[in-house]
Amino acid sequence: MCSLRIDRMTAEGTTPTTTTTTGMPSWAKKSILIVVGVLALVIAYFILAAFLPRWWSIRVGNLSDQAFSKGISWGLTFGTLCTLVPLLLFTVAWAVRKRRGGKVIAIIALVLAVATAIPNLLTLSIVLGGNNASHAGERTLDTEAPGFRGASLVGAVIAIVLFALLTFVVVRGQRRRAQKRLNAATTNPAASGPTQGTTGAFPPS
Repeated sequence: MCSLRIDRMTAEGTTPTTTTTTGMPSWAKKSILIVVGVLALVIAYFILAAFLPRWWSIRVGNLSDQAFSKGISWGLTFGTLCTLVPLLLFTVAWAVRKRRGGKVIAIIALVLAVATAIPNLLTLSIVLGGNNASHAGERTLDTEAPGFRGASLVGAVIAIVLFALLTFVVVRGQRRRAQKRLNAATTNPAASGPTQGTTGAFPPS
């Protein structure tokens, strides 16, 4: 009896062991990572904002070689291609996003779209930027690549018009094909009705 009481008391006296985790909670770690990421992006922005406009203006100046014809031709080339290609890639990403394996293709298309739009974005940073690097880039483009900025804008407008026309043609073609399939679906039962009636009226001998 005594042993039974002792066993019962020890069984009742035992408490379940709880594991306590020490350290920082998960939400605090995520918050720190977000803050560090934002700070890194801000630092990278200021570094690139001070470097890229000057670098891009020098590259364009080397291509144009202080000639109006080269500045205009390069501006039209960059403005058209670096606007039209990203728009087409964005359209591809939107079209395949819900298909099987489309997410990977959409991500690749988006990355390529941003990469091909970088020249226009750099030119835009020079035109719209208000820091010293942007002003230095403007002076370099004015002297080393005359006509480049205006031609880039014209090329971007041409690309947008071409993309709108291409979208109109594709959508119109899709609607026509859908209308043809709908017409074929509605006319096939009417065409097959008399044939079934004749076969039923004259059974094979």
